[in-house]
Amino acid sequence: MSDLALLARLADVARRVAAEEVMPRFLSVAREKKHDGTLFTEADLASQRALARLLPELVPCPVLGEEMSEAEQQALWDANSDGLWVVDPIDGTTNFVHGLPYFAISIALMRRGRSVLGVVYLPVLDECFCAAAGAGAWLDGQPLPLVIEDIGLCDAVAVVEPKWLGGHLPTRVVTVAPFASLRNFGASTIDWCYLAAGRVDVVLHGAQKLWDYAAGALIAEEAGCHFATLSNDDYWSHKVWSRSLVAGRTPTLFEAWKTWARANR
Repeated sequence: MSDLALLARLADVARRVAAEEVMPRFLSVAREKKHDGTLFTEADLASQRALARLLPELVPCPVLGEEMSEAEQQALWDANSDGLWVVDPIDGTTNFVHGLPYFAISIALMRRGRSVLGVVYLPVLDECFCAAAGAGAWLDGQPLPLVIEDIGLCDAVAVVEPKWLGGHLPTRVVTVAPFASLRNFGASTIDWCYLAAGRVDVVLHGAQKLWDYAAGALIAEEAGCHFATLSNDDYWSHKVWSRSLVAGRTPTLFEAWKTWARANR
């Protein structure tokens, strides 16, 4: 099966899991808290179980999901560099339990530490972002990016997640920010996809987990976006489990935003 044919099958899987496991529980499922204080629901667990069953039928690789223990995740990562599914069964669970439409199912196939296929599906909005390494990125079949205009940072729409930034950055982005407007959608995978589409111009995040960036980073990369961590220009070689992000949809935006973010830490 070609990568593009496989990508279409992955999109079908994401839509199926959303229809069968996620949306029937939307606004009708109890929430619980994990040890780190983040929310999860039966919908997260049901989605992950379904993905763990369906994905190896497409490519026979193990599935690493957010709702596993850290020990299980590390063991899977260490033992499967030649092929590993990485999924976030519901990214944006807080939005999900509060009835906000910004949540997604994220699926990536990774080899040797890099994503080769990625799908992010937003069930309420019925939007499917996808990418294959070296082949491009799409939103429901339309090539990304949707917006190609290059603007200055002073005119940019920024997505910033301040929670894990630390240092001076959380204060600086709201007091002396160099951009025009600030947003936060509460779901890292959506941030990546909106950057890829050109709906937002720059992104800043202090610490994303593997499942937060596995699919989204590939989609943004294939759409021509530029990104690094706050301390390392080689994004893909940085910390696997806690990877910061500074990104822009064009080289001009990226360089200006990266320079400002690093100078204001």
